[in-house]
Amino acid sequence: MEQVTIGIGAMSIDEVIAVARKNAHVIIGEDSVREMTISRAVIEHLATDSQPHYGISTGFGALATTSIPPERRSQLQKSLIRSHAAGAGPEVEREVVRALMVLRLSTLCTGRTGVRPQTAQVYADMLNCEITPVVYEYGSLGCSGDLAPLAACALVAMGEGEARDRTGRKVDGGRALGDAGITPVDLKEKEGLSLVNGTDGMLGQLCMAIEDLRLLLKTADVAAALSVEGMLGNDRVFAADLQALRPHPGQARSAANIAAMLKGSPIIEAGRPGARIRVQDAYSLRCTPQVHGAARDTVDYATTVANAELASAIDNPCVTLDGRVESNGNFHGAPIAYVLDFLAIPTADAASISERRTDRFLDTDRSRGLPAFLAGDPGVDSGLMIAQYTAAGIVSELKRNAVPASVDSIPSSAMQEDHVSMGWAAARKLRRSIPGFARVLAVELVCGARALDFRRPLKPGRGASAVYGVVRRYANEVDATVRDTWTTPQIEGVANAIMRGEIVDAVEHAIGTLE
Repeated sequence: MEQVTIGIGAMSIDEVIAVARKNAHVIIGEDSVREMTISRAVIEHLATDSQPHYGISTGFGALATTSIPPERRSQLQKSLIRSHAAGAGPEVEREVVRALMVLRLSTLCTGRTGVRPQTAQVYADMLNCEITPVVYEYGSLGCSGDLAPLAACALVAMGEGEARDRTGRKVDGGRALGDAGITPVDLKEKEGLSLVNGTDGMLGQLCMAIEDLRLLLKTADVAAALSVEGMLGNDRVFAADLQALRPHPGQARSAANIAAMLKGSPIIEAGRPGARIRVQDAYSLRCTPQVHGAARDTVDYATTVANAELASAIDNPCVTLDGRVESNGNFHGAPIAYVLDFLAIPTADAASISERRTDRFLDTDRSRGLPAFLAGDPGVDSGLMIAQYTAAGIVSELKRNAVPASVDSIPSSAMQEDHVSMGWAAARKLRRSIPGFARVLAVELVCGARALDFRRPLKPGRGASAVYGVVRRYANEVDATVRDTWTTPQIEGVANAIMRGEIVDAVEHAIGTLE
């Protein structure tokens, strides 16, 4: 099993993915134990101070002026967790919960929060025993931390709330810990606050979106190349010297992928002497590198933001390196919220150009000799007519998801928290868009494979042949003797294959690594 050591340095996106999706084993580094011990001594000293210190001897939010006597400060932390675990709605996915837990653990391990090492160890133990707190959709405004989601996790660490065990069974939080041999944490001064005051839910979903979109944008290049072949398109437009006239890095990488797919294609070569290869193709073919490339550059920018956040210690107040305890605003989710919203735009647009390529396959006025709707017997059969409807419906939803959440703000906590990021909402809508993008690409790939059936005896290039082989595991081959078949399993099967990386893996095995 893969192992991730969490120290005082930044986690990587790959490490977050390893824990969230691959159940990597978590170990707390000795440097973190040392730093947590030092900062905890600062908190314990302040706990005996007569002066008020936020989150240690005072209430929270708008109740920050309320002094809490020493004998009730442990109860203060427990009450915070119980009250803040106020989520509602559908249950959030397991990998999202694991991501936010390991990211909260990473911040604890910086030593800047003042929690005890044993409190951090409970989180590591929960991850290693695959105990997943039940977190609900609504309850975070993306400011002061992803409060309700993080509180739901802390509640289970206290032996309360509800969780799913290693088998996926929902059980009481105390039972989940007991069955795993984990002693619930007894929260001390400031610890409850430190467990909920972070941007971890937003950041975890951003890390996974970056990973997913890198895969999907490679797949989109593959799908576009298949469409160029299937519609007897012009490959010269993807030449490196033409792309270099506009030197955006993502555009160059996308064009290189498409050119590699089309290199040596008999279908493309067969059209060169005559009129099959058009001087100019439609924008949805010709401008693909510009659209896919801009999407890639957006993902690259989002990665810089994610890496900066992974190197952050998000808590309020925080324990500084020189031993001060200072209030701050680092919990505000704006930096993450903006890029989550930003990524929803190219996700929708890359899906939109894919749907336009699909539509060209189905229209006899634009498909260059293919049968109507790619049907075996047009009229009796409808072919892939309604598959395009499905793609169009998804694209429409993705466009709605591209409306930014981060421009909204609803004041909370009696106007103490009067401007919030709505970053959690931005993360959730992007998360819904990503599988939609995969399904739109799946429809294009199914159409591309059918087009190759009808282009026989012309043969596709090695890359397209590899794609065809994967698609045909889930979608039936079509010729004039084959009737319409149930389409849903074909679309879903190919979409799942896309998300598992089967399309890209097959292409890279055939023609080499894609950019």
